[in-house]
Amino acid sequence: MGPRDLTMSDAAKARSLQHSLRGLDWLNFLLAGALGGFGPLIAVYLAGRHWTQGEIGLIFTASGVAGLLSQVPGGELLDRVRSKRFLVALGVAMIAMSAGILTLWPSFVLVLTAGVVQGTTGGFLGSAVSAISLGLVGHAALPERLGRNQRFAATGGLTATGLMGALGYFFSNQMIFVAAATLAMATLIALSQIRAADIHFARACGAPTGDHHARPTRTSRVTVCSSYPLLIFATCIALFQFANASLLPLIGEALGQDRRSPLIVSALIVVPQVVVAVLAPWVGRRADSWGRRPLLLIGFSALPIRAVCFALTTDPAFLVGVQLLDGITGAAVGVLTPLVIADISRGTGRFNLAQGFVGTFSGIGASLSATVSGLVAQSFGSSIGFVAMAGVAMTALAALWALLPETKPVSSPPLVGARAPNGV
Repeated sequence: MGPRDLTMSDAAKARSLQHSLRGLDWLNFLLAGALGGFGPLIAVYLAGRHWTQGEIGLIFTASGVAGLLSQVPGGELLDRVRSKRFLVALGVAMIAMSAGILTLWPSFVLVLTAGVVQGTTGGFLGSAVSAISLGLVGHAALPERLGRNQRFAATGGLTATGLMGALGYFFSNQMIFVAAATLAMATLIALSQIRAADIHFARACGAPTGDHHARPTRTSRVTVCSSYPLLIFATCIALFQFANASLLPLIGEALGQDRRSPLIVSALIVVPQVVVAVLAPWVGRRADSWGRRPLLLIGFSALPIRAVCFALTTDPAFLVGVQLLDGITGAAVGVLTPLVIADISRGTGRFNLAQGFVGTFSGIGASLSATVSGLVAQSFGSSIGFVAMAGVAMTALAALWALLPETKPVSSPPLVGARAPNGV
């Protein structure tokens, strides 16, 4: 094969990769839109059908437990299965099925089943998108790619929230889940635009550079999950989620019977997504020049400030302004979480297992958050609840600053087993 043939072959590969990356853009946009039909909108829909708070709470609990339990198995599966696209397609089909049940057969048993099915997708869908991204562009280009992923996901979620809110208002709440199922089908079309040949299998699971084996070299699971940086990062994320997950529910309770509360809460959800869409690509670009730790510290720092501000007043304009901080946090944590995990697990062949490990810690923190903050707020008032969450957020920030080493690779060796500076 001559130089001209090599040039033509490289050009064809570049065109194919660009086609796949455009498909990845739309996958992030549409997947976030399909998932936008779940969460608070389910509570509104079921309450309108005269379900009790206990029944609705059980649905959410079952979904959350399913998501928590599926994190590590989902990561292990992603590292093992060559076709990441198949697993994404399976997850999207599960979302469509759940939306169909909610639309057509909203009985308790079937909705409970749909909640468990939809929750299970949380164990692998987000991780699968990160794995596909790593497999397409490699570690060096991953920061910028993750920033772009986050922008499209935030834009898709924002667009879908507006669309589904309008459908629910002008037609019926059932139309929310019709829209979710339709977006899920469109997501499969976007997925088909990502070409399997462009996703490097070994690279997508964080295998050593240059490993092209059918079964890439893998570090033992115990070594990966017991590595110092991964344990510290997982703990910081768990504390972060513990402090963050309950802030909006606490605000909803603090607003009480204010007739504007649905509009205010909607604004509190939408405003950060706009900030994430704007900032996420910038975070991805700066992750290489600044390093991971400074940007993570900025993202974590915004959370205690936000919690303390929420404790001071329930003025709607002030609350919406403070929520801009949540956008800064969302952009930093959303982009850097898979990136830091990729740094730490680089060369292990266990990138997705590490994602599942951190996801489990994150889910535990978020699950405990609402219960603990609710008990504190019930006993001492909502202001003390916010202050308590600010204290947890400060603990997460202090742990991140004192214990997590910079994970940006200086050279190719992985960080598994590394220790913090000064022997910490």
